[in-house]
Amino acid sequence: MIAYVLLFGSAFLAATLLPMQSEAVLVTQLVQGLHPALTLVVVATAGNVLGSVVNWYLGLSVLRFQNKRWFPASPAQLERAQGWYHRFGRWSLLASWVPIVGDPLTVIAGVMKEPLASFFILVLVAKGARYLVLTAATLAWL
Repeated sequence: MIAYVLLFGSAFLAATLLPMQSEAVLVTQLVQGLHPALTLVVVATAGNVLGSVVNWYLGLSVLRFQNKRWFPASPAQLERAQGWYHRFGRWSLLASWVPIVGDPLTVIAGVMKEPLASFFILVLVAKGARYLVLTAATLAWL
């Protein structure tokens, strides 16, 4: 049980803007062979997707500060960015698994008011596929 909590926690934190490596935890647990691989993939995916949902919510919440002088975008820039995102940006969430750029993408999706349902599905597909590929590669190597 502790292994699952550790994997979930590392995957959750890795999805935030904090620097974490859930992949190392997953690979270590796969190499140890103490838990079913599919269960580890599900746990890692769940933690990582829920961490991304936190990012989405933070992005959504930051809009309440848009009328403050220090807010980094003008109303016109924000409107233009929202128009662009709603035209092209949703599919960029399929890159939410990519290190460094993926986590900010999930925040931007919140800023751009991406509906939670489509956000969740795209991020689930992207992050689940990443963990499946990593698991398959690790098991093939063993």
